Amino acid sequence: MISSVRKALSGFKRAAASGLFLGSLAIALTGCTSATLDDLGVATPKIPAALLKEMQKKGMTAESPVLVRIFKEESVLEVWKQDRSGRYALLKSYPMCRWSGKLGPKTKSGDRQAPEGFYHVSKGMLNPKSQYYLSFNLGYPNRLESALGYTGEALMVHGACSSSGCYAMTDQGVGEIYSLVQKALDGGQDRFQVQAFPFRMTARKLVAHRDDPNFSFWRTLKQGYDSFETTRQQPKVSVCGRRYVFDTTFGDGEPRSPLADCPAAGVVDPRVAAAWSTQTREIDKLLTEETENHAMSYVDGGMHPSFRALLKENGPEKLASRISQTSYPISRPAAALADPFNGEKLPKTP
Repeated sequence: MISSVRKALSGFKRAAASGLFLGSLAIALTGCTSATLDDLGVATPKIPAALLKEMQKKGMTAESPVLVRIFKEESVLEVWKQDRSGRYALLKSYPMCRWSGKLGPKTKSGDRQAPEGFYHVSKGMLNPKSQYYLSFNLGYPNRLESALGYTGEALMVHGACSSSGCYAMTDQGVGEIYSLVQKALDGGQDRFQVQAFPFRMTARKLVAHRDDPNFSFWRTLKQGYDSFETTRQQPKVSVCGRRYVFDTTFGDGEPRSPLADCPAAGVVDPRVAAAWSTQTREIDKLLTEETENHAMSYVDGGMHPSFRALLKENGPEKLASRISQTSYPISRPAAALADPFNGEKLPKTP
């Protein structure tokens, strides 16, 4: 993975002058700003030829529907596309350069948490002139989060390697991701689903976090994860009873209030129901075995190991120049600057 990141970074041509510094741009703690910068003149990227070839090999077209999965702990973003069978298949995994906060959902403005949950992105949520090269808005808070009173705005997937509640993919990474999702939306997909998870939602991994206050919420997220793992189809997402409900058809139509009790359940895909039953038994078994607690220690967010290695080797300034077309201010509170990468120092915001 490190070698592939090196190759991608060395081949990336900066479109803006290296001396340009956008010091006048403030980064709000509520999220990553989506304000446009008309003077950057950034051209919308095209899907790389190698990626088009990979799609052809996997029975996909450039216009095939897409689906995005995000895993915080692993610092990975996956792009999936429908193949000729109608099922989703993994096209490419992208190492994430930065996310802020810790494992757990975003609940309020200024908490620097990156969102966790199920989101849907339409064409109007793409920003080709983003402050951070290119971006798309996750749509936080979604319908459930709004009903629960969660606050915050402009939570994005974007370029560069700086985060205040967003997922920073580097300019090279977000350029490819943006080109893929834009082509799918231009090709007729109404909106694509983003599934944002704290970690890969295996039963064992979930149980390792059983003492976390978010355990119940994560157990619900796992049902959506298991649905996709089982069917390779985009899960149908409903909200009621203050939680997500997946792949369920209700007799009287979709629940009207996310806070009201869920109506009597209707039809659930038998494959999904069977998967949930199996996973529930596995989780309960692991819980009763009283597995060793998984010690959690957070400083501030995470970074894919490949970028961490490059940071150690090159230092923050050289790393920033290799991953971004433009120099950006570091959007981090003073407390986080003391040790944001477990000993790998970053300069303070000018």
